[in-house]
Amino acid sequence: MDYDAIILGGGAAGLMCAARAGQRGRRVLVLEKAAEVGRKILISGGGRCNFTNIGTGPANYLSANPHFAKSALARYTPRDFLDLVETHGIAWHEKTLGQLFCDGSAKQIVAMLLAECARGGVEVRCGVDVAEVGHADGRFTIGADSAPALVIATGGPSIPRMGATGFAYDLARRFGLKVVEPRPALVPLTLGGEDVLFRDLSGVSAEVVASANTAAFREAALFTHRGLSGPAILQISSYWRPGDEIAVNFLPDRSESWLLEAKRAQPRASLRALLREALPERLATTLAERLDCPGDLANVPDKTLRAAGIRLAAWRFRPNGSEGFAKAEVTAGGISTAELSSQTMEAKRVSDLYAIGEAVDVTGWLGGYNFQWAWASGVAAGNAL
Repeated sequence: MDYDAIILGGGAAGLMCAARAGQRGRRVLVLEKAAEVGRKILISGGGRCNFTNIGTGPANYLSANPHFAKSALARYTPRDFLDLVETHGIAWHEKTLGQLFCDGSAKQIVAMLLAECARGGVEVRCGVDVAEVGHADGRFTIGADSAPALVIATGGPSIPRMGATGFAYDLARRFGLKVVEPRPALVPLTLGGEDVLFRDLSGVSAEVVASANTAAFREAALFTHRGLSGPAILQISSYWRPGDEIAVNFLPDRSESWLLEAKRAQPRASLRALLREALPERLATTLAERLDCPGDLANVPDKTLRAAGIRLAAWRFRPNGSEGFAKAEVTAGGISTAELSSQTMEAKRVSDLYAIGEAVDVTGWLGGYNFQWAWASGVAAGNAL
């Protein structure tokens, strides 16, 4: 059958693009490999879908071109998506740091997107594993279907158990588009060497400031049986590179000299006792043991206490890796933004070929930012089809 556009991928970006194009009078076909659309939507936010972040801006994204996302994000904002959510009567709430969630279920967001697609007469087919894409005489052909426009919205390889693959990159390369090397992002980091001792703290979490390279985030860090996780670690993992150190400030509300002040105020207190007042007991004990400040503070030289305070403010870990795409929430890298129009998401060297969402080299922070990029890039392409 002939369509105006074929969209590969029935995730957040693909469905948003299809709905917008369909409601503009375009005849649209969505092909989804899985048995149902929106599988990543359904598992997001603990099943309640962190569907956007009210603080979204270009600074919340990583890309080889940090300016690329500005246009789409400015033209379709979190308020625009929230208006759509409210039009469908979906109750929502705001959690910390501007994160918006459904009160009920992520299924409501999928149902909303499908309803919007239905309004535009979009045809959605699931269980279709696209192997070949033909391109000749200004038309893209998949099996018996063809269209003058094709949208790549198949995401990246993160969470392969959901059926994710690198298909988008293979297809982009086939059409001559460059790809920024994909890597796991928003992913737990693993520890080895001397740091492996911290695995004994598996299950312990604390609010910290974690930093890597140019980025720093204040949120919870979680020790796991393999290393480090939790929101603060997931955030900096997007900036971390193999071989890099990360730093963790275990006491972000205290100065580096707080132990000297404590020595004057509580000379008979021990470092372990003071740490237990601010941190989980197991973590406090482990840190105290490694700082080697036995006995009362009164008996510890000022130089030693000063060094301990500095180390607690920037405890160095050197991860030996990450838990990979299997545990990564998103993929960093992807189809190079240098190949695409920031206005329409169309490939510059292949007319009527578009790429949107996670398939593109635009990666958001944890907290609803990646969904907002999906909505915004989907709308940008949907308006151009």
